Amino acid sequence: MRTVLVTGSAGFIGYHLAQLLLDEGFRVVGYDGMTDYYDVALKQRRHQMLLQHPNFTCIEAMLEDFDRLHALALAERPAVIVHLAAQAGVRYSLENPRAYVDANLVGSFNVMECARQLQVDHLLMASTSSVYGANTDMPFAETHKCDTPLTLYAATKKANEAMAHSYAHLWNLPVTMFRFFTVYGPWGRPDMALFKFTRGILEGTPIDIYNGGEMYRDFTYVSDLVRGIRLLIDAAPVRPESPEEIAAGDSLSPVAPFRVVNIGNGEKVRLLDFIEAIEAECGRAAVRNYLPIQPGDVPATRADASLLRALTGYAPQTPFRDGVARFVAWYRDYYRV
Repeated sequence: MRTVLVTGSAGFIGYHLAQLLLDEGFRVVGYDGMTDYYDVALKQRRHQMLLQHPNFTCIEAMLEDFDRLHALALAERPAVIVHLAAQAGVRYSLENPRAYVDANLVGSFNVMECARQLQVDHLLMASTSSVYGANTDMPFAETHKCDTPLTLYAATKKANEAMAHSYAHLWNLPVTMFRFFTVYGPWGRPDMALFKFTRGILEGTPIDIYNGGEMYRDFTYVSDLVRGIRLLIDAAPVRPESPEEIAAGDSLSPVAPFRVVNIGNGEKVRLLDFIEAIEAECGRAAVRNYLPIQPGDVPATRADASLLRALTGYAPQTPFRDGVARFVAWYRDYYRV
């Protein structure tokens, strides 16, 4: 039985990934700092459900605590590490930038050090579509330049990619970075748009809509996302013998076993259409508060997911209206609305 260490296991994506891995026969070791960026009770409930499975164990500690992380890694000897833990939130990075340096830079460095010392079969690390920054060439492809991040959050994730490439090159450590595109679904984060919109609509309180609603996002349903991660576990990159071996469109490094992969639906959805889908599921109209675009926000994102399909034979495909319906059903059940 292969052991996978999942950082951020009490988080939205970490919980869903851990559940999928357990269902497929893996042993999962979770690591989560349980920070109060959002409702800790939601994180605790996710861990409680995972702990019902005999092949799940976890520890609550901060990524910045290298001694705790290192001791766990040495004790459990995971074959694979999936690093999801981070200080999340694009907008919060304007309010508390130091949290992003501590968690996303120092914490990720600690994870890479553990992976190097253990020589794991594969290190997979979460990046974000935010690294595309001011790039307007859509759909976003992994081979596009990402030199214009618009927030510190995006900058720390781009730094993670550069740091991980150096580790892959120096230590022949197989690394896959995956870039997420607006993940949503049951057990989602309360700071994200779908959660806030659903709560506001059901409570009858105003929802903030930026840029007059003329925003477009590649919404990716969480089950599709974690299926992509699961399949990428088995697609560890190998350092090529020569650059000529690298297929067109592949982000594989010519000097390291390192690759970046988008995980997204490849569909650009208008924010107002997304809100209308939530209204339909909630059975009431939103009280709309239109605002200008926020600093650091981009008007549109869309993924080119062809590399994921080439590597795994899989691509996300859940229609956003179906995903919204599942989230609203979960929200009503969880909060008894």
